[in-house]
Amino acid sequence: MVYRIQEVSEKLQVKKSTIRFWETEFSDIVRPKRTNGGQRRYSEQDISKLHKIKNLLRHRNRTIAQARIILKQGNADVGEIDWTKQSILVTGGTGSFGKHFCKIMLEKYHPKVIRIYSRDELKQHEMRQKFGEEKLRYFIGDVRDVERLKRAMEGVDIVVHAAALKQVPACEYNPFEAVKTNIYGAQNIIDAAIDIGVKKVVALSTDKAVNPVNLYGATKLCSDKIFIHGNSYSGQKRTRFSCVRYGNVIGSRGSVIPLFMQQKKNGRITITDERMTRFWLTLDQAVELVINAFCLMQGGEIFVPKIPSMKVTDLAKAVAPECEIEIIGIRPGEKIHEVLITEEDGRNTVAYNGIYVIMPNLSWWERQNYKTGQRLPEGFVYISNTNDEWLNVEDLKRIVYGSSMVEEDMASRLLSTIHQLEEPKTPHYHLATN
Repeated sequence: MVYRIQEVSEKLQVKKSTIRFWETEFSDIVRPKRTNGGQRRYSEQDISKLHKIKNLLRHRNRTIAQARIILKQGNADVGEIDWTKQSILVTGGTGSFGKHFCKIMLEKYHPKVIRIYSRDELKQHEMRQKFGEEKLRYFIGDVRDVERLKRAMEGVDIVVHAAALKQVPACEYNPFEAVKTNIYGAQNIIDAAIDIGVKKVVALSTDKAVNPVNLYGATKLCSDKIFIHGNSYSGQKRTRFSCVRYGNVIGSRGSVIPLFMQQKKNGRITITDERMTRFWLTLDQAVELVINAFCLMQGGEIFVPKIPSMKVTDLAKAVAPECEIEIIGIRPGEKIHEVLITEEDGRNTVAYNGIYVIMPNLSWWERQNYKTGQRLPEGFVYISNTNDEWLNVEDLKRIVYGSSMVEEDMASRLLSTIHQLEEPKTPHYHLATN
């Protein structure tokens, strides 16, 4: 059924001139059809959109600019992505996550192309030898170089931003370099993605960005804020930005396991504090979290997985039960326990499909997705020492010695352990098994 402008005016109880004005200001949202004589004819969908515009402008006191952003946040393509039609760019693509992401994508999802963007030509050479070049392309470049980023993003649909300076001591000793890569680099990703017209960007964050006590965490907190607010800059380009936040990754180069394995040879394991706990997840979980974030994202969210915790002393006992454990004292910039969701974030968080979704508390953001998400109880926090799920010594032994410690070979046995600890997930959030 179609309506004349006079009928729409009566339905909305606004002047015809106001409707014409809204059409001009929201021309990409409201598009009534025209008769041969040029008269407007409105559909039910047009009227529904005009109702939303009226509500935002007159009842919620939003500006026209804010209303445009809110109306464009609705994610029409929520759900499964046809990855065979996607061109992907991975910054920091030669790292532990980047290599595992490529492995999963090539084996399960078969994208058009994956572009690897990183600074290290040797690592790219090694990755080329492992994966070949059939669907992978290798770009030498730094996230500090916005022009190079723009060139690498030409024709790209999706960007995974994994590049960062991540070693806490290195960032403490080289603070300006950490700022240039982790903060200015984040801004460059956003500017390049908007200018080129990338559809979606997901940035990898860390538990250290929550209530940071070291420079690395502080730079990642800034990066998270920049990516969330990047949605307000995209305008007509409609590029969307979100983050994923998780804890320590089994098998990554930054894992403490290689250090413990090395110390085991000397018969002594060093731990900074015997009370220390950490969140723990596999590379498969990290990759699947990112993939699901792309499917679910509206733009502006931080996605947090439900993952188990472990005591660092239990990990040491699992790696080297015969070794002496020496407590050497907490290091500068180190926490006893890690936080993934603060009480303040918890007020804007829902539990949805086996993950937590932290939604932005911003004037331009209006919830369109996660309608079935469950609000968390008042005072909810997600901290490694108060977690409901734990890995004990035997679980950790199976993880450590059930693999060769080579990240590519560890998936099946790691996942069998984690699966036993997790509640069943809906099909939207699952762990890869290949």
